[in-house]
Amino acid sequence: MRLRAVASVVACMLFACMSHGTARSAELKIFASRAIGTVLAEIGPKFEQKSAYKLNVITGLSSEFVGRIDAGETFDVIAASPLALDDLIRDRKVTADSNTNLARSAYGVAARTGASKPDISSVEAFKRALLNAKSITYLPVPGVPQMIQRLGLWDAIASKVTIPNTDISSELVAKGEIELGIVAITQTFTTPGVELVGPLPPEIQFYSHFCGAVSAASKSADAARHLLHLLKQPPAIRVIRAQGMEPI
Repeated sequence: MRLRAVASVVACMLFACMSHGTARSAELKIFASRAIGTVLAEIGPKFEQKSAYKLNVITGLSSEFVGRIDAGETFDVIAASPLALDDLIRDRKVTADSNTNLARSAYGVAARTGASKPDISSVEAFKRALLNAKSITYLPVPGVPQMIQRLGLWDAIASKVTIPNTDISSELVAKGEIELGIVAITQTFTTPGVELVGPLPPEIQFYSHFCGAVSAASKSADAARHLLHLLKQPPAIRVIRAQGMEPI
């Protein structure tokens, strides 16, 4: 009897250890726009310490994520543009009631650290800076192309514009391969080797908004919702502000 009791206790202890080990190896797969990915890099370790989940954060453009999701790739959380989430909600790929506003970033001009910085304090000065620049880059996201068209600059600068397919505009500026980048200001806070020349003039300023939602097929929906909740709490808000964004 005593041997059986001891064996039973040992078996329970082994099961508990195995269960704990399995829980600790659980993962939340997150598709995140770079602006939110850098916030998760700061607050993620505490989430991992207090939960049973390891964060697997994949950064990129919203359009990239929608393509991967439409192709059947699984995920738990997406943090991307409102338009991307609207499409995913419509297609029932994410749950509508989990849709959460997170942050927004104004736009500005980035230059390589130490390089001379043009005057962009007015719309006319900004136009001159683009016309005088040897090379310009921006991402294929709504906002910048429309602004350039409104200013009547497209034909004049098109030949020196680089529009990468992935989120590397800031890195191209940091490497000295491109002179000026028109980027979400947060990237100048989180990309080594670049500096903020200044925000766009108020008359032409616009914002990139970032929202989060939980996959409709997530097997860890409660943990995913908790992570989104943490992104609305004071520690995350402090990081959002420190990285040049505004919490929503």
